Parts: sequence; C-alpha cells; structure tokens
Amino acid sequence: MKVYILGGFLGSGKTTLLMRMATKFSEECKKVTIIVNEAADIGVDGNTLKAEGYNSIELPNGCICCTLASSLHDAMENIKKDLDPDIVIVEPTGLALPDQVADIIRPTLKDGDSEMIIGVTDIQRYKDLIKRKEEFFKKQMNGSKFLLINKCDLASKEDIEETEKYLKECFPNKDVIPVSVKTGENLDTLFGLM
Repeated sequence: MKVYILGGFLGSGKTTLLMRMATKFSEECKKVTIIVNEAADIGVDGNTLKAEGYNSIELPNGCICCTLASSLHDAMENIKKDLDPDIVIVEPTGLALPDQVADIIRPTLKDGDSEMIIGVTDIQRYKDLIKRKEEFFKKQMNGSKFLLINKCDLASKEDIEETEKYLKECFPNKDVIPVSVKTGENLDTLFGLM
C-alpha cells in the first residue's frame, strides 16, 4: 500500500490534484481509498469524491495532525483491514502540517507499505502567503518529497522562475515542479516521480 499525503494551504489545488491522482491510479486498475480532512462540520470534498465513485472517508470538524490524530490512526487501521487498497490519498486541511500527519500514519504501515508527502504551492497566492505566514509555509512544505508550483497556466514565466528560485533556496534537496493541476500541464513529471 502506498500512502500519498497532500500538503498545502487552503486553495492551493490539493483537491483537484487528489482527483487527478485518483483517476490515474484507477485507470491503472489500482484500488484507491481517499481520506479527506475538513475543518468544518460538513465535508464538501468528501461528498464530491463519493459522488465520483471513490472510497472516501471524511474526518470533519478538526485537524488530523492534532485534534483528530487518533481518528486518523483508527481510519488507517480500518482501511488496511477492511478495504486493503493499493493507494491511499490523504488530503489534510490547509492548516495541517503534513509531516505530523505522516508521523501518525507511519505506525499503521506494514512491510512493503510506504508514505510520501507532496507539497502544493499556489503561485497566485504564494507571495502573500510568504509575506504573512512564511514560517508556517516552510513547516508545511518541509516533509515533502517534492514541491509542486500549481496554477502555472495562470502565471508569467518570470513569476514561475521567481517562485522556483525561492523554493529551491529554501528546500535545496527537493525537486520543484511547475504544474497546472487544472489543465494537466506537466503532471506526467509528477507521476513519473511517484
């Protein structure tokens, strides 16, 4: 079982990426289960995913890296036992720290299982986020295997290069991949690294 944890601030494109990943894995005949964490009582993403036919588990009204940690651990145990998927995609709330989510998931993994964090940055809101919440942003991206600069279809070449430079300076050992999750641009590079 492979577990992919999507990290990124609210609106970065995590849900759209999740749908792209789920579709790709389903087309490869892999059994996919999705865990969605909503900060609110009602999970819109979870309802959307279920309507698309995916096994989807919602953990609403809290954050899975702190207040809902035991719920996430129990959900992972139950998923492994009851559904036995090939792939689990976890979309935490935009306020979660993905490396803490990975710490909760890791003890539920067995031999041959693995987990990977994918960091997603919204190029349109990146400068504002860095100005207001730079330390939080760095913590959120820190555990990522690689970083996506999303919404590149809406950005200038100069903005993409500037964002890429900043991310490579902050995270020199991580691949930085400009993509458009919406249009599918450069997602083949992402899927090649997974």
